[in-house]
Amino acid sequence: MSQVLEHRLIEEFKDKEFFSRDELFQFFRYFEPELKEGTFGWRIYDLKNRNIIKSLKRGLYAISGKPKYKPDISPNLLKIAKLLAVKFNEVQYCIWETVWLNEFVKHQMGKSILYIEVEKGFEESVFYALKDNLHKEVFLNPDEKAIDFYIAESNHPIIIRKLLTRAPITKRVENTIKFTTPALEKILVDLFADERLFYYLQGGELIHIYENALSKYTINFTRLFSYAGRREREQDIKQFMTNHMFHLVKNIIND
Repeated sequence: MSQVLEHRLIEEFKDKEFFSRDELFQFFRYFEPELKEGTFGWRIYDLKNRNIIKSLKRGLYAISGKPKYKPDISPNLLKIAKLLAVKFNEVQYCIWETVWLNEFVKHQMGKSILYIEVEKGFEESVFYALKDNLHKEVFLNPDEKAIDFYIAESNHPIIIRKLLTRAPITKRVENTIKFTTPALEKILVDLFADERLFYYLQGGELIHIYENALSKYTINFTRLFSYAGRREREQDIKQFMTNHMFHLVKNIIND
């Protein structure tokens, strides 16, 4: 696509809160009357890949004005990611830590919990691999007692859980180490769905997290609601957003 046409596209749609696939197609057809549907599909892919436009939901787009979510990776997380890359290079997993949430929360967290979600059947293998490498504060699928009495008192707890299939995850490469982290959409859904595990981030704090995340970063709502549906919380999250941040999602959530 020429830079002139790209500039015209941005000027055409930049003041619109959102625009449809058909509107975008008609824009291109004005300059290229013979444009085929297949070629148009590749145009959309290219525009999204270069962060010119973003998907809000299926068939609905906006000009990208927000960055993609890419949290900083701590030395501790990278150390564990390296261990996982060596021992479980063919296993699907994702890793993150709650210190990432400090840019969204109202009350800063002094202690960070590191989460590892791994595909079904490998949870115990990862648990013992970390135990064997002197990570003493490791918890496998903790119950309420472990959350209340052990994790809360730990200095650097690591929690291992099962990774749901088709969960939204993101590939990362740091210092030649390849690993995966949860997409922001996944983190938001998990904070809502796992209220017992994230009990300290409920209520007003959760509202604060959602408002800041939705305001600051590009969110793929199709991906968010799809994952929420897999966790059987899609309607609950839509209602939560409608009740507390309707101004941010009023054109995204269907009645």
